[in-house]
Amino acid sequence: MSIASLLRRPRADQAWGFEDLVAARSGPLLSMARGLVRSEADAEDLVQEVLAKALVSWERVSAASDPAAYVNRMLVNQAMSFWRRASTRRERSTEPEELPEPVSGGVDDGAVQRGDRDALLTALRRLPPRHRAVLVLRYYEQLPDAEIADLLGMAQATVRSSAARGLAALRRDGVLTDGSVSRSEG
Repeated sequence: MSIASLLRRPRADQAWGFEDLVAARSGPLLSMARGLVRSEADAEDLVQEVLAKALVSWERVSAASDPAAYVNRMLVNQAMSFWRRASTRRERSTEPEELPEPVSGGVDDGAVQRGDRDALLTALRRLPPRHRAVLVLRYYEQLPDAEIADLLGMAQATVRSSAARGLAALRRDGVLTDGSVSRSEG
C-alpha cells in the first residue's frame, strides 16, 4: 500500500451508499458470521473487518452488480481466512454435560430455545469449515445451491455432499433428529 493511499483514508460520509449498505446489512452479516465462527466476539470482529475492507475498496464494491452479495462473499472469504488462522490456535468448547443444570420452573423464558440454539452452534463449530459454511448459507441465509457454490468456489455437487455430511454429523451429535431440518424452515 502506498503512502498516498494511506493519506487518503476513505471516509464513510464520502463513500456514497456505504452507510446505506451498513444500515441494511450489518444485522444479517452479524447473524451469518455467528454461524461461521466460534464466538460472538469473533463474529463481531469479522463483520467489522469486512465492513472496513468494503469501505477501503468501496469503488469496486459499489460497482458490483449486487454490492450486498459482494460483501457477503467478502464475509465468507474472511471467515475462511479466520478458520485457517484459527487452526493454529484451538479453542476448547464447553460440552453440554459441563454446563450447569437448568433451574426448573413454570415460566417459559425462552431458555430451552436458547439452549437448543447454543447446542446447535456448538455442534456447528465442530464441523469442518466447508460443511459449516454450506449449512449456514443454505439453512440460515436460505441461499440456493448454485449461489453457495459460487460463493465458496465449489461445484454444486460438492455443496450438496457437504450439506449431507454436515447434517449427518449433526444428527450423530444428537443435535438434529430426522426431519428436524428442511429448506423452508431454515
